[in-house]
Amino acid sequence: MPGQNVYTVTQVNSYIRNMFTQDYMLQSVMVKGEVSNCKYHSSGHIYFTLKDAKGAIACVMFSQNRVGLRFRLEEGQQVVVSGNVDVYERDGRYQLYAKEIRQDGTGELFERYERLKRELEERGMFAREYKQPIPRYVRTLGVVTASTGAAVRDIINIAGRRNPYVQIILYPAIVQGEAAVPSIVNGIRAMERLGVDVIIVGRGGGSIEDLWAFNEEAVAQAIFDCPIPIISAVGHETDTTIADFVADLRAPTPSAAAELAVYDLEHLQDKLSEYAYTMQHMIRRTLGRCRQETEHYGVRLKYLSPVNRIRMKRTQALSLEERLQNVMEGRLRDSRHRLALYVEQLRGLSPLDKLNQGYAYAADSAGATLNSVDQVAVGDEIAVYVKDGSLRAAVKEKCARTYAAHGKESGE
Repeated sequence: MPGQNVYTVTQVNSYIRNMFTQDYMLQSVMVKGEVSNCKYHSSGHIYFTLKDAKGAIACVMFSQNRVGLRFRLEEGQQVVVSGNVDVYERDGRYQLYAKEIRQDGTGELFERYERLKRELEERGMFAREYKQPIPRYVRTLGVVTASTGAAVRDIINIAGRRNPYVQIILYPAIVQGEAAVPSIVNGIRAMERLGVDVIIVGRGGGSIEDLWAFNEEAVAQAIFDCPIPIISAVGHETDTTIADFVADLRAPTPSAAAELAVYDLEHLQDKLSEYAYTMQHMIRRTLGRCRQETEHYGVRLKYLSPVNRIRMKRTQALSLEERLQNVMEGRLRDSRHRLALYVEQLRGLSPLDKLNQGYAYAADSAGATLNSVDQVAVGDEIAVYVKDGSLRAAVKEKCARTYAAHGKESGE
Protein backbone atom coordinates (compact mmCIF):
# COMPACT_ATOMS: atom_id res chain seq x y z
CA MET A 1 0.00 0.00 0.00
CA PRO A 2 2.05 2.88 -1.28
CA GLY A 3 1.84 6.23 0.46
CA GLN A 4 0.93 4.75 3.88
CA ASN A 5 3.28 5.00 6.91
CA VAL A 6 4.40 1.74 8.54
CA TYR A 7 5.04 1.81 12.31
CA THR A 8 6.79 -0.58 14.58
CA VAL A 9 5.05 -2.29 17.50
CA THR A 10 7.14 -0.25 19.91
CA GLN A 11 6.07 2.99 18.24
CA VAL A 12 2.40 2.07 18.47
CA ASN A 13 2.70 1.04 22.10
CA SER A 14 4.56 4.27 22.91
CA TYR A 15 1.89 6.31 21.17
CA ILE A 16 -0.88 4.64 23.08
CA ARG A 17 1.04 5.10 26.35
CA ASN A 18 1.35 8.84 25.61
CA MET A 19 -2.40 9.01 25.06
CA PHE A 20 -2.97 7.40 28.48
CA THR A 21 -0.44 9.74 30.07
CA GLN A 22 -2.12 12.83 28.62
CA ASP A 23 -5.55 11.75 29.86
CA TYR A 24 -5.91 13.51 33.23
CA MET A 25 -8.75 11.26 34.42
CA LEU A 26 -6.63 8.14 34.07
CA GLN A 27 -3.85 9.61 36.22
CA SER A 28 -6.00 9.56 39.35
CA VAL A 29 -8.82 7.08 39.26
CA MET A 30 -10.72 5.01 41.83
CA VAL A 31 -11.98 1.66 40.63
CA LYS A 32 -14.31 -0.66 42.55
CA GLY A 33 -14.46 -4.40 41.99
CA GLU A 34 -13.78 -7.92 43.23
CA VAL A 35 -10.25 -9.21 43.72
CA SER A 36 -9.28 -12.19 41.58
CA ASN A 37 -6.02 -14.02 40.70
CA CYS A 38 -4.20 -12.37 43.59
CA LYS A 39 -0.47 -13.20 43.82
CA TYR A 40 2.15 -11.90 46.22
CA HIS A 41 5.48 -11.86 44.37
CA SER A 42 8.80 -12.56 46.11
CA SER A 43 9.88 -9.03 45.15
CA GLY A 44 7.10 -7.65 47.36
CA HIS A 45 4.81 -6.59 44.49
CA ILE A 46 1.15 -7.66 44.44
CA TYR A 47 -0.43 -8.72 41.14
CA PHE A 48 -4.19 -9.16 40.91
CA THR A 49 -7.23 -8.70 38.71
CA LEU A 50 -10.12 -6.39 39.52
CA LYS A 51 -13.39 -7.54 38.02
CA ASP A 52 -17.12 -7.00 38.07
CA ALA A 53 -20.00 -8.71 36.35
CA LYS A 54 -19.06 -7.53 32.83
CA GLY A 55 -15.34 -6.82 32.77
CA ALA A 56 -11.88 -7.11 34.32
CA ILE A 57 -8.72 -5.06 34.55
CA ALA A 58 -5.19 -6.14 35.47
CA CYS A 59 -3.73 -4.42 38.53
CA VAL A 60 -0.37 -4.20 40.26
CA MET A 61 0.69 -2.65 43.56
CA PHE A 62 4.43 -2.13 43.90
CA SER A 63 6.17 -2.93 47.15
CA GLN A 64 6.83 0.73 48.02
CA ASN A 65 3.07 1.39 48.02
CA ARG A 66 2.21 -1.54 50.34
CA VAL A 67 3.03 0.48 53.47
CA GLY A 68 -0.50 1.84 53.66
CA LEU A 69 -2.19 -1.54 53.08
CA ARG A 70 -3.68 -2.52 56.45
CA PHE A 71 -5.12 -5.90 55.49
CA ARG A 72 -4.08 -8.89 53.41
CA LEU A 73 -5.50 -8.86 49.92
CA GLU A 74 -7.38 -12.10 49.24
CA GLU A 75 -9.62 -13.64 46.58
CA GLY A 76 -13.22 -12.48 46.54
CA GLN A 77 -12.75 -9.26 48.52
CA GLN A 78 -14.69 -6.21 47.41
CA VAL A 79 -12.20 -3.33 47.28
CA VAL A 80 -11.75 0.20 46.00
CA VAL A 81 -8.39 0.73 44.30
CA SER A 82 -6.95 4.24 43.91
CA GLY A 83 -4.17 4.79 41.37
CA ASN A 84 -3.49 5.48 37.68
CA VAL A 85 -4.07 3.57 34.47
CA ASP A 86 -1.02 3.19 32.22
CA VAL A 87 0.34 1.02 29.43
CA TYR A 88 3.18 -1.45 29.83
CA GLU A 89 4.96 -0.82 26.52
CA ARG A 90 6.74 -4.15 26.26
CA ASP A 91 3.50 -6.15 26.28
CA GLY A 92 1.23 -3.47 24.89
CA ARG A 93 -1.07 -4.11 27.83
CA TYR A 94 -2.66 -1.51 30.01
CA GLN A 95 -3.17 -2.00 33.74
CA LEU A 96 -4.13 -0.18 36.89
CA TYR A 97 -1.17 0.79 39.08
CA ALA A 98 -2.56 0.81 42.62
CA LYS A 99 -1.39 3.44 45.09
CA GLU A 100 -3.98 2.68 47.79
CA ILE A 101 -6.44 -0.14 48.41
CA ARG A 102 -9.28 -0.18 50.91
CA GLN A 103 -12.16 -2.55 51.43
CA ASP A 104 -15.41 -1.50 49.93
CA GLY A 105 -18.46 -0.73 52.10
CA THR A 106 -17.61 -2.60 55.30
CA GLY A 107 -13.94 -2.14 54.61
CA GLU A 108 -13.66 0.99 56.74
CA LEU A 109 -15.44 -0.73 59.60
CA PHE A 110 -13.20 -3.75 59.19
CA GLU A 111 -10.14 -1.51 59.36
CA ARG A 112 -11.47 0.10 62.55
CA TYR A 113 -12.15 -3.39 63.92
CA GLU A 114 -8.62 -4.59 63.19
CA ARG A 115 -7.08 -1.40 64.57
CA LEU A 116 -9.01 -1.62 67.88
CA LYS A 117 -8.34 -5.35 68.11
CA ARG A 118 -4.58 -4.79 67.83
CA GLU A 119 -4.70 -1.96 70.36
CA LEU A 120 -6.66 -3.91 72.96
CA GLU A 121 -4.51 -6.98 72.45
CA GLU A 122 -1.39 -4.89 73.06
CA ARG A 123 -2.98 -3.63 76.29
CA GLY A 124 -3.41 -7.24 77.44
CA MET A 125 -7.21 -7.28 77.49
CA PHE A 126 -7.30 -10.58 75.59
CA ALA A 127 -4.72 -12.29 77.84
CA ARG A 128 -5.69 -15.69 79.19
CA GLU A 129 -4.52 -14.89 82.72
CA TYR A 130 -7.33 -12.33 83.06
CA LYS A 131 -10.05 -14.84 82.12
CA GLN A 132 -12.31 -15.80 85.02
CA PRO A 133 -13.62 -19.37 85.31
CA ILE A 134 -17.32 -19.89 84.78
CA PRO A 135 -18.96 -21.33 87.95
CA ARG A 136 -20.20 -24.88 87.41
CA TYR A 137 -23.46 -24.43 89.35
CA VAL A 138 -25.10 -21.00 89.08
CA ARG A 139 -28.16 -19.81 90.95
CA THR A 140 -28.68 -16.45 89.22
CA LEU A 141 -28.03 -15.79 85.54
CA GLY A 142 -27.85 -12.25 84.21
CA VAL A 143 -28.72 -11.66 80.54
CA VAL A 144 -27.92 -8.40 78.76
CA THR A 145 -29.67 -8.44 75.39
CA ALA A 146 -32.75 -7.19 73.60
CA SER A 147 -36.02 -8.01 75.33
CA THR A 148 -37.47 -9.28 72.06
CA GLY A 149 -35.98 -11.59 69.49
CA ALA A 150 -34.78 -15.15 69.18
CA ALA A 151 -31.68 -14.67 71.37
CA VAL A 152 -33.49 -14.04 74.65
CA ARG A 153 -36.08 -16.73 73.93
CA ASP A 154 -33.38 -19.29 73.22
CA ILE A 155 -31.50 -18.41 76.41
CA ILE A 156 -34.62 -18.60 78.60
CA ASN A 157 -35.87 -21.85 77.04
CA ILE A 158 -32.55 -23.68 77.18
CA ALA A 159 -31.62 -22.43 80.67
CA GLY A 160 -35.06 -23.36 82.01
CA ARG A 161 -34.90 -26.80 80.44
CA ARG A 162 -31.43 -27.51 81.83
CA ASN A 163 -32.17 -26.22 85.33
CA PRO A 164 -35.62 -24.82 86.18
CA TYR A 165 -34.34 -23.58 89.56
CA VAL A 166 -31.95 -21.01 88.05
CA GLN A 167 -33.17 -17.42 88.38
CA ILE A 168 -32.82 -15.51 85.09
CA ILE A 169 -32.56 -11.71 85.33
CA LEU A 170 -32.94 -9.86 82.03
CA TYR A 171 -31.63 -6.39 81.34
CA PRO A 172 -33.50 -5.24 78.17
CA ALA A 173 -30.59 -3.58 76.39
CA ILE A 174 -30.51 -1.84 73.05
CA VAL A 175 -28.12 -3.92 70.92
CA GLN A 176 -28.10 -1.94 67.65
CA GLY A 177 -27.72 1.69 66.72
CA GLU A 178 -26.20 4.73 68.38
CA ALA A 179 -27.79 4.06 71.80
CA ALA A 180 -26.56 0.46 71.90
CA VAL A 181 -23.11 1.07 73.45
CA PRO A 182 -24.26 2.97 76.60
CA SER A 183 -27.23 0.59 76.97
CA ILE A 184 -25.00 -2.51 76.93
CA VAL A 185 -22.50 -0.90 79.33
CA ASN A 186 -25.30 0.05 81.74
CA GLY A 187 -26.68 -3.50 81.55
CA ILE A 188 -23.33 -5.01 82.52
CA ARG A 189 -22.96 -2.61 85.45
CA ALA A 190 -26.53 -3.27 86.60
CA MET A 191 -25.89 -7.01 86.69
CA GLU A 192 -22.67 -6.36 88.58
CA ARG A 193 -24.59 -4.42 91.25
CA LEU A 194 -27.13 -7.24 91.55
CA GLY A 195 -24.33 -9.74 92.13
CA VAL A 196 -25.45 -12.44 89.70
CA ASP A 197 -23.27 -15.52 89.28
CA VAL A 198 -22.74 -15.28 85.50
CA ILE A 199 -23.63 -12.71 82.82
CA ILE A 200 -24.49 -13.46 79.20
CA VAL A 201 -23.96 -10.49 76.89
CA GLY A 202 -25.09 -10.89 73.31
CA ARG A 203 -27.61 -10.74 70.53
CA GLY A 204 -28.62 -12.62 67.40
CA GLY A 205 -26.69 -12.56 64.15
CA GLY A 206 -26.54 -9.78 61.60
CA SER A 207 -24.25 -7.73 59.40
CA ILE A 208 -21.08 -6.15 60.68
CA GLU A 209 -22.97 -2.87 60.98
CA ASP A 210 -25.68 -4.56 63.08
CA LEU A 211 -23.09 -6.09 65.42
CA TRP A 212 -20.87 -3.02 65.60
CA ALA A 213 -21.85 -2.00 69.13
CA PHE A 214 -19.98 -5.08 70.38
CA ASN A 215 -16.84 -3.86 68.59
CA GLU A 216 -16.70 -0.59 70.52
CA GLU A 217 -13.99 0.06 73.10
CA ALA A 218 -16.46 1.15 75.82
CA VAL A 219 -18.23 -2.22 75.71
CA ALA A 220 -14.92 -4.08 75.70
CA GLN A 221 -13.70 -2.08 78.69
CA ALA A 222 -16.93 -2.73 80.63
CA ILE A 223 -16.59 -6.47 80.02
CA PHE A 224 -12.92 -6.43 81.04
CA ASP A 225 -13.59 -4.45 84.25
CA CYS A 226 -16.55 -6.58 85.39
CA PRO A 227 -15.65 -8.84 88.37
CA ILE A 228 -18.42 -11.29 87.39
CA PRO A 229 -17.62 -13.89 84.70
CA ILE A 230 -19.10 -12.89 81.34
CA ILE A 231 -20.01 -15.14 78.41
CA SER A 232 -20.10 -13.37 75.07
CA ALA A 233 -22.75 -14.64 72.63
CA VAL A 234 -22.85 -12.27 69.70
CA GLY A 235 -24.23 -13.35 66.34
CA HIS A 236 -23.75 -16.77 64.83
CA GLU A 237 -20.81 -19.16 64.77
CA THR A 238 -18.97 -17.28 62.00
CA ASP A 239 -19.35 -13.85 63.65
CA THR A 240 -16.51 -12.75 65.93
CA THR A 241 -16.50 -9.39 67.71
CA ILE A 242 -14.13 -7.55 70.04
CA ALA A 243 -16.46 -8.49 72.91
CA ASP A 244 -15.77 -12.18 72.16
CA PHE A 245 -12.03 -11.69 72.65
CA VAL A 246 -12.40 -9.72 75.92
CA ALA A 247 -15.08 -11.90 77.51
CA ASP A 248 -14.14 -14.69 79.90
CA LEU A 249 -15.75 -17.23 77.56
CA ARG A 250 -17.01 -16.99 74.00
CA ALA A 251 -20.11 -18.86 72.88
CA PRO A 252 -20.81 -19.26 69.16
CA THR A 253 -24.54 -18.60 69.66
CA PRO A 254 -26.88 -17.41 72.46
CA SER A 255 -28.20 -20.97 72.73
CA ALA A 256 -24.68 -22.28 73.27
CA ALA A 257 -24.10 -19.55 75.89
CA ALA A 258 -27.09 -20.80 77.90
CA GLU A 259 -25.72 -24.34 77.75
CA LEU A 260 -22.29 -23.17 78.91
CA ALA A 261 -23.71 -21.05 81.74
CA VAL A 262 -26.34 -23.42 83.16
CA TYR A 263 -25.43 -26.94 84.21
CA ASP A 264 -27.83 -29.64 83.05
CA LEU A 265 -29.67 -30.73 86.21
CA GLU A 266 -30.79 -34.02 84.68
CA HIS A 267 -27.22 -34.82 83.71
CA LEU A 268 -26.15 -33.91 87.24
CA GLN A 269 -28.76 -36.26 88.71
CA ASP A 270 -27.58 -39.04 86.40
CA LYS A 271 -23.99 -38.44 87.48
CA LEU A 272 -25.01 -38.40 91.14
CA SER A 273 -26.87 -41.69 90.66
CA GLU A 274 -23.80 -43.13 88.97
CA TYR A 275 -21.59 -41.84 91.78
CA ALA A 276 -23.98 -43.30 94.38
CA TYR A 277 -23.94 -46.70 92.66
CA THR A 278 -20.16 -46.61 92.36
CA MET A 279 -19.80 -45.51 95.97
CA GLN A 280 -22.15 -48.26 97.22
CA HIS A 281 -20.27 -50.84 95.17
CA MET A 282 -16.96 -49.61 96.55
CA ILE A 283 -18.35 -49.57 100.10
CA ARG A 284 -19.61 -53.14 99.74
CA ARG A 285 -16.26 -54.23 98.40
CA THR A 286 -14.44 -52.38 101.15
CA LEU A 287 -16.72 -53.83 103.83
CA GLY A 288 -16.21 -57.34 102.44
CA ARG A 289 -12.47 -56.88 102.44
CA CYS A 290 -12.55 -55.42 105.96
CA ARG A 291 -14.76 -58.30 107.13
CA GLN A 292 -12.26 -60.82 105.77
CA GLU A 293 -9.40 -58.95 107.38
CA THR A 294 -11.32 -58.80 110.67
CA GLU A 295 -11.94 -62.53 110.59
CA HIS A 296 -8.28 -63.11 109.81
CA TYR A 297 -7.25 -60.83 112.65
CA GLY A 298 -9.78 -62.59 114.91
CA VAL A 299 -8.13 -65.92 114.22
CA ARG A 300 -4.72 -64.44 114.84
CA LEU A 301 -5.99 -62.73 118.00
CA LYS A 302 -7.37 -66.01 119.28
CA TYR A 303 -4.02 -67.58 118.66
CA LEU A 304 -2.03 -64.70 120.15
CA SER A 305 -4.44 -63.56 122.88
CA PRO A 306 -3.29 -63.88 126.55
CA VAL A 307 -6.32 -66.04 127.43
CA ASN A 308 -5.56 -68.47 124.65
CA ARG A 309 -1.87 -68.51 125.49
CA ILE A 310 -2.69 -69.08 129.19
CA ARG A 311 -5.02 -71.91 128.16
CA MET A 312 -2.27 -73.39 126.02
CA LYS A 313 0.30 -72.99 128.79
CA ARG A 314 -2.15 -74.53 131.28
CA THR A 315 -2.65 -77.49 128.95
CA GLN A 316 1.09 -77.82 128.59
CA ALA A 317 1.48 -77.58 132.39
CA LEU A 318 -1.13 -80.33 132.92
CA SER A 319 0.63 -82.47 130.37
CA LEU A 320 3.97 -81.86 132.08
CA GLU A 321 2.40 -82.51 135.48
CA GLU A 322 1.01 -85.80 134.21
CA ARG A 323 4.36 -86.73 132.73
CA LEU A 324 6.10 -85.71 135.97
CA GLN A 325 3.67 -87.76 138.02
CA ASN A 326 4.17 -90.77 135.79
CA VAL A 327 7.94 -90.37 136.02
CA MET A 328 7.77 -89.95 139.79
CA GLU A 329 5.50 -92.97 140.18
CA GLY A 330 7.83 -94.97 137.99
CA ARG A 331 10.83 -93.90 139.98
CA LEU A 332 8.99 -94.67 143.26
CA ARG A 333 8.14 -98.12 141.98
CA ASP A 334 11.75 -98.67 141.04
CA SER A 335 12.89 -97.34 144.43
CA ARG A 336 10.38 -99.53 146.29
CA HIS A 337 11.58 -102.51 144.34
CA ARG A 338 15.21 -101.76 145.09
CA LEU A 339 14.31 -101.08 148.75
CA ALA A 340 12.62 -104.43 148.97
CA LEU A 341 15.74 -106.01 147.57
CA TYR A 342 17.88 -104.12 150.04
CA VAL A 343 15.56 -105.14 152.89
CA GLU A 344 15.91 -108.75 151.90
CA GLN A 345 19.64 -108.34 151.69
CA LEU A 346 19.74 -106.63 155.08
CA ARG A 347 17.46 -109.20 156.49
CA GLY A 348 19.92 -111.84 155.49
CA LEU A 349 22.68 -109.90 157.22
CA SER A 350 20.73 -108.70 160.26
CA PRO A 351 21.88 -109.98 163.70
CA LEU A 352 18.31 -109.91 164.90
CA ASP A 353 17.35 -112.34 162.24
CA LYS A 354 20.14 -114.60 163.41
CA LEU A 355 18.91 -114.22 166.96
CA ASN A 356 15.50 -115.38 165.84
CA GLN A 357 17.15 -118.50 164.57
CA GLY A 358 18.57 -119.32 168.09
CA TYR A 359 21.85 -117.56 167.83
CA ALA A 360 23.16 -114.99 170.40
CA TYR A 361 26.00 -112.52 170.50
CA ALA A 362 28.08 -111.20 173.43
CA ALA A 363 29.31 -107.74 174.28
CA ASP A 364 31.69 -106.43 176.95
CA SER A 365 30.70 -104.00 179.62
CA ALA A 366 31.33 -101.14 177.26
CA GLY A 367 28.91 -102.58 174.69
CA ALA A 368 31.58 -103.64 172.18
CA THR A 369 30.82 -106.87 170.39
CA LEU A 370 32.96 -109.77 171.47
CA ASN A 371 34.25 -111.95 168.64
CA SER A 372 37.44 -113.22 170.35
CA VAL A 373 38.26 -114.77 173.74
CA ASP A 374 41.21 -112.48 173.87
CA GLN A 375 38.94 -109.48 174.39
CA VAL A 376 37.96 -110.53 177.96
CA ALA A 377 39.55 -111.97 181.03
CA VAL A 378 38.24 -114.51 183.52
CA GLY A 379 35.97 -112.73 185.95
CA ASP A 380 34.90 -109.91 183.48
CA GLU A 381 31.22 -109.22 183.21
CA ILE A 382 29.70 -109.53 179.76
CA ALA A 383 26.21 -109.18 178.22
CA VAL A 384 24.73 -111.92 176.13
CA TYR A 385 21.99 -110.84 173.69
CA VAL A 386 19.31 -113.32 172.70
CA LYS A 387 16.04 -113.13 170.77
CA ASP A 388 13.92 -111.59 173.46
CA GLY A 389 16.43 -109.78 175.71
CA SER A 390 19.93 -109.88 177.23
CA LEU A 391 21.76 -111.78 179.99
CA ARG A 392 24.37 -110.56 182.45
CA ALA A 393 27.12 -113.06 183.05
CA ALA A 394 30.67 -113.36 184.38
CA VAL A 395 33.51 -115.17 182.62
CA LYS A 396 34.57 -118.25 184.58
CA GLU A 397 36.78 -119.85 181.95
CA LYS A 398 38.21 -119.13 178.47
CA CYS A 399 38.59 -121.90 175.92
CA ALA A 400 40.23 -121.02 172.60
CA ARG A 401 38.73 -122.78 169.58
CA THR A 402 39.10 -122.32 165.77
CA TYR A 403 36.21 -122.92 163.28
CA ALA A 404 37.05 -124.05 159.81
CA ALA A 405 35.32 -122.70 156.74
CA HIS A 406 33.32 -125.91 156.40
CA GLY A 407 31.92 -125.49 159.89
CA LYS A 408 33.94 -128.10 161.88
CA GLU A 409 35.80 -126.90 164.91
CA SER A 410 39.31 -127.62 166.06
CA GLY A 411 40.62 -127.20 169.63
CA GLU A 412 43.96 -126.45 171.13
